Amino acid sequence: MNWTVVQRILGLLLMVFSITMLPPVVVSVIFGEESWMPFIEGFTVTLVSGLLIWLPVRTVKKDLKLRDGFLIVAAFWSVLGTFGALPFYMADGLSMSVTDAIFESVSGLTTTGATVLTGLDALPRSILWYRQQLQWLGGMGIIVLAVAVLPMLGVGGMQLYRAEAPGPVKDNKLTPRITETAKALWYVYLLFTILCAASYWAAGMTPFDAICHAFSTVAIGGFSTHDLSIGYFDSNLIDIIAVIFMFAAGINFSLHFFAWRYMQIKHYWQDPEFRAYTFVLVVVSVTTILSLTALHTYQNIGDGFVNGLFQAVSIATTTGFTTANYSTWPGALPVVLILASFIGGSAGSTAGGIKVVRWLLVYKQGLREISRLIHPSAEIPVKLGNTPVSARVVDAVWGFFSVYIIVFGALLLAMMATGLDQVTAFSAVAATLNNLGPGLGDVATGFMTVSDPGKWASILAMLLGRLEIFTLLVLITPTFWRP
Repeated sequence: MNWTVVQRILGLLLMVFSITMLPPVVVSVIFGEESWMPFIEGFTVTLVSGLLIWLPVRTVKKDLKLRDGFLIVAAFWSVLGTFGALPFYMADGLSMSVTDAIFESVSGLTTTGATVLTGLDALPRSILWYRQQLQWLGGMGIIVLAVAVLPMLGVGGMQLYRAEAPGPVKDNKLTPRITETAKALWYVYLLFTILCAASYWAAGMTPFDAICHAFSTVAIGGFSTHDLSIGYFDSNLIDIIAVIFMFAAGINFSLHFFAWRYMQIKHYWQDPEFRAYTFVLVVVSVTTILSLTALHTYQNIGDGFVNGLFQAVSIATTTGFTTANYSTWPGALPVVLILASFIGGSAGSTAGGIKVVRWLLVYKQGLREISRLIHPSAEIPVKLGNTPVSARVVDAVWGFFSVYIIVFGALLLAMMATGLDQVTAFSAVAATLNNLGPGLGDVATGFMTVSDPGKWASILAMLLGRLEIFTLLVLITPTFWRP
């Protein structure tokens, strides 16, 4: 383990992150608010801390190994969540405890969208902007951003990218150089954000709300500047715009990149995961809309259609925006939506969940095993489209499912041990491990009533979900630390 290299890069990344605390200062000045001091203090503490970590090892020039990359990513997300909490903790108007501040910060950076704050409409705009900005940065991954803008990472860039990028297959690069790959992802990400903000603005949002909600929509985060979330605007047009961009953000961003580079869209439907992703959203949406209509939940059929479509896409993509309290919907609908979040979005997207491609591979392997009952000697490969999937990838997917179930069960027991009922505990773990946000029961509107031990368990779940479990769990295996 190259400890000095890890220390050097961690210090550099922390100094870069400190700069993200300055835009809220500008927002505070623009709106004439005196809420900028916590961000100046947070910026100073973060910058000095990063500098102190970096200075002793600033001259170290060693190659970054894969194990170093895993350690940096895990350490940086943990440290970043802690330092990102400084403005929340230091803001006089919030009076947040250390636990609550770290919870809100980690929830933002992991694009979970769970919150412990109330009265959002009365909060300073600088705080609101900072929450949304945390989600935007976490959406594509602060590590990928660092790889794009820090050439000094050099050959170690690929190790960081593989450790942080979401999905079961992480060796594919869009461009020959990893730095160019990261930049390509961020160009697409930025373009989507601009288009989303412009669409919200044209639909009637203020420029501030449009930009803030674009941040959390493209990041599939779910934070809002209002307690009523997207429902605050009471606009079917805004709801439909949100659905479009939530759907787009849940698609593998490499598909968007190729569409941008080659100016064509036929490759979308040629991608097996995209077809499966679209199928799942259509089924969940139709089921939700028909159920709301049959149960007469809404007097107006149009309202039932828009609200059903919006909540189905929002929950299934793990965005977590709401236009209604879906936890009070009749029948099995709330549970159906929560279960849809276990599937989540595509690999290589900003969505959470287990990822569509993993479910697709498990489904195809199930079909293969059925065929083997009939033809026990046949060699039947698992394919995505016309491409056989290596046994190593299939094994990794099954390994992920196994570990996911074990981790989910352990977290569920931990949450119940804090005093939560079964429904609340189950949905709280699902909402945090899948990076969803809103749950059922006592956490339907937030985690304010959850005890501190429960919040720390939720923080761990959010980090595990954002880094897809293995990136953190690998650190506790003896093999990882063995020379």
